[in-house]
Amino acid sequence: MSAEFDTAETLDVKGASCPMPVLKTKSATDGLDPGDILEVLATDSGSMSDIDGWASGTGGVELVDQIEDGDVYRHYIRKTE
Repeated sequence: MSAEFDTAETLDVKGASCPMPVLKTKSATDGLDPGDILEVLATDSGSMSDIDGWASGTGGVELVDQIEDGDVYRHYIRKTE
């Protein structure tokens, strides 16, 4: 399954469990330009709620979409500022 986003970067955190997907996502978004979209690939089912909660409580990022693709959870985060 593929989302229709023009991603600036893909972060592969498959195999990592909480809190690493969120920590690595934050670090990766810090290096993006405003408007860029980061695709995060995770295998931890908890990443669905963890990344959603992080994005909701963090200024400067927006969770655009989350997709469950078999055993992989795809998260799309846009840097807003």
